[in-house]
Formats: sequence, C-alpha cells, structure tokens
Amino acid sequence: MSKIVWAVLLGIATIAGAQVRGGDDARVVLVMTDGMRWQEVFRGADESLLVPERYFDKRDVSELKKKYLAATPEERRQKLMPFLWGTFLSQGQIYGDRDAGSDASVTNGFSFSYPGYSETLTGHGDQRIDSNDDRPNPNLTVLAWLSKQPGFQGKVAAFGAWHVIANVVNPENCMSCMVKAGYDPVEMSPMTKEMKILNNIKANSPRVWEDEAYDAPVFETALEYMRVKKPRVVFLSLGETDDWAHAGNYGEYLEAAHRVDGYLKRLWDTLQSMPEYKDKTTMIFMVDHGRGSAPEEWKSHGQKVPESKYIFMGFMGRGVPAAGLEKNVAPVTQSQAAATLARYLGLDWNAAEKLAGAPIAAAVK
Repeated sequence: MSKIVWAVLLGIATIAGAQVRGGDDARVVLVMTDGMRWQEVFRGADESLLVPERYFDKRDVSELKKKYLAATPEERRQKLMPFLWGTFLSQGQIYGDRDAGSDASVTNGFSFSYPGYSETLTGHGDQRIDSNDDRPNPNLTVLAWLSKQPGFQGKVAAFGAWHVIANVVNPENCMSCMVKAGYDPVEMSPMTKEMKILNNIKANSPRVWEDEAYDAPVFETALEYMRVKKPRVVFLSLGETDDWAHAGNYGEYLEAAHRVDGYLKRLWDTLQSMPEYKDKTTMIFMVDHGRGSAPEEWKSHGQKVPESKYIFMGFMGRGVPAAGLEKNVAPVTQSQAAATLARYLGLDWNAAEKLAGAPIAAAVK
C-alpha cells in the first residue's frame, strides 16, 4: 500500500473516530452563571469589596467575612466554590486563571449577555446581536442543530432565569426542544406534583427583576425535568450573579456564586445516581461575560469596560482529561464552546457551522 493511500485511509479513520467518540449514550449538561468574574472564581472573595456599604442596606458583613475570607486566594476560592475546587477539578479542567497564564475570553466585541450566550451556543459572534433586546436569535444554535440529529429528537432542553434566554435558543429553530425561561411554567407529560409546585412558586414569587426569576426555582425546574424526562443535552442559565453585581451588592453576589456551586454539586450528584447519566455525562461550566475591577467597575461590563471580555470555562466528566487548573496554556475563547460540546457527543459542529471556533483540543480525550 502506498504512503499516500495509507495517509488518506488514516485521515478517514481519524475523522470517523472523532464522529463516534461520544457514543450513543453520551450526555452533556452546560451550566452558565451570568456575569460572574474570573477574579472570584480563581481568587475568591475580594476583601476590599466585602463591606457593609456593598451589602443590603449597609447590613453587617461579619458573618460573610467568616464564611468567605481567608489568608490566601486558594483558601478563599475553596470557601466560595468548594465543589468546583474539589470534585469538578479532580475530574476535569478549568481555563481562565489569568494569574496562572491562562486566558479565556469572548470574541463578540460586546461583552454583555445576549452576544455572549449567542456566541457560546453558535460558536461565533454576530454584529447584528448588539443589544439585549428580547428577539429571536437569527443564528442556528448547536442546541437546535443537535435536536435534529438521530437520537436527539425530543432530547434537548434549555432553561434560563432570564426570559431572553428562550429567544437566544430560539424555539422556532428548536421545535422538538423543551425551552423555558424566566417565570414561564413548564408543561410536560407526565406532569409531576413537584413541577406543579415549581410552576406555582414562579407564578406567585415577588418579581425583583421583571424579566428574570430567582435562580433557585429555575434550577429546581431543570433538575425535575431531567429526573423525569432524561434529556441527553441540557442548557441551564442562572442569573443572580449578574443582577446582584449590577446592584452593587457584593455580599449577595458572593452568596449567589456560592449557591451556584451548590447547584453544580446537587446536579452532578443527582446525575451520578441515575443510570441514564452515571459515567456518561460531561458537565461544562462557564459564563457569558466578565466584569471590570474593584472598586467600581466590578459592577459593570460591556465595550466601555475592556476587562469584561475575560471569562472562565470549565469541563468535567466523560471525555474530559483530568488536567485540573490550566496554567501557562494557549488562550481559549467562548467561540470554542459549541464545537467542544458537540465533540463530547461524537458530533462535528464545525461541519454544520463554518464560522464556529474549533473544539478545545486539550479538553477532549
């Protein structure tokens, strides 16, 4: 056999292997928490911001200091997000610690929510998406594409605290998907007592933010849906980290981040207790945009805050090399998330969306 023919055959085999790597039972859960800074993820709480003036009505912060402050960044981040710095890192990897020579950033040029979510789910920025207006995404997302692939029809779900998340996914393009966001109730068959209660809680809760529910009922809704319907792909967007930061409430921002870490643990533990998901699931944890620095710009993000382009991206579970904290590595971008997600399922998003970034090679076995 000639070297040329052998090279062609080897190339075909490599492509075929990449296509089926995920297997027919592979599952992915993508969790995003809106507007959380890389600084807290990797350094923990900022003592200079943890003051009464940056908490509810200048409330005492002594208990929060005991809860989140420590002598070193490593201790502080462990206190803030114990699951991330324990189980998650031991079974996966995370990018975006700029102190350790790892950059992760958005490419859309806007550094706010809708462009960030769209870039995450499509693999590219779009200059048409230049606001947070609640309008359908003109781009096909990897979720909508997956929902049309064999074995995924009716097996893709998206949940978001922010009402706009539904239009980011665009149910018109994802017709077999479960897509619910904000205060919208979930209807499913079979309908469970737990889901009815969650629908009632959302309907009757105070609306601090008109277009965004608290994270807790949204998380519980997604978890109940997964418990009953067992989808293969789930996207969950949580929002309180962004809302409390915009309000200048650093104490509650920390509490929201800590709750997100608890949700990740509960989600992972639940999935590992279910045969449909146990040892078959990859979890992705990331953010739509970053924020500025203390003392004031931490509350803001966008084009006028250049530092808000920096994000974090974490991967754990099936198909993820357990590399831990990435240090002194090549930069990664938000535009790579969609193709990386698809690769865990054994599929090639780049073949369908030519503008999408390539998978993060080091994040996939």
